[in-house]
Amino acid sequence: MSVVNNSSFSRIFMGTIEFLTLVYHATVRDVRKGKGNAIQALVMEVLQAATVVIFFYVLITFLGMRGVAVRGSFVLYVLTGVFLFITHNKAVSAVGGGGPVNPMLQHAPVTTFLLIVSGAFSALYVQILAVLVISFVANVIIDPFTVYNLKRVSLCFMIAWFSGVAIGIIFLSLRPFFPSTVTIIEQIYKRANMIFSGKMFLANNLPAGYLVFFTWNPLFHTIDQARGAAFVNYTPHHTTLSYAVYLSLVLICVGMMLEHYARLTVSESWNRRR
Repeated sequence: MSVVNNSSFSRIFMGTIEFLTLVYHATVRDVRKGKGNAIQALVMEVLQAATVVIFFYVLITFLGMRGVAVRGSFVLYVLTGVFLFITHNKAVSAVGGGGPVNPMLQHAPVTTFLLIVSGAFSALYVQILAVLVISFVANVIIDPFTVYNLKRVSLCFMIAWFSGVAIGIIFLSLRPFFPSTVTIIEQIYKRANMIFSGKMFLANNLPAGYLVFFTWNPLFHTIDQARGAAFVNYTPHHTTLSYAVYLSLVLICVGMMLEHYARLTVSESWNRRR
């Protein structure tokens, strides 16, 4: 009996190692995809993130919205909103590349789940690097700042990424059935997050009648909670992290069931519809 148990454990252990190895190689492929090498890809991603941060810093300043920010470092106020916004949207896009008509599925070890995991982790890896580099440069050169509760801010960052993965899986599972429509809806969702993520204002400052237009969005909750953790003098009253977590778990379950159904019904000819 013990020999059988040891044999089963050995197969599970070796299968896990093989899967993690495949995840690593698929993640590296995603990171360097479209670039000459991994370093160039990472540098370009960091520069893109820095460009978005600078854009919103100038935009908020130009619109005269600095007065509605939290009392404290304005740079930190911008970073807590923009970093979570970029990470969420990048996760949505990265997971969408692992559909049942992906050419990589022609290789035997590759599965849809592997592509989803590798896409999610490649987005997370790049964004963590961008956050570290840009935060260091901003803290040293522009305006030194102190994060009140770094652990909770990091948790909000991870939940923003996790919710992006969940929404990306929903788009992924529906894309084989409605390729053009889902692509348009995904773009609309990411553009809508420019406003409805709440990265340019505080939830506490919104009139009660407008909150309903924002509280549906899990990113709105994570950004507001991140600012509550980053600033000692701001306490969120209208948002909660549990909503983003529970909604993400439900979306992942629904999305994986839809993806399984799509994988059973997909055909080679569907590639021509994309």
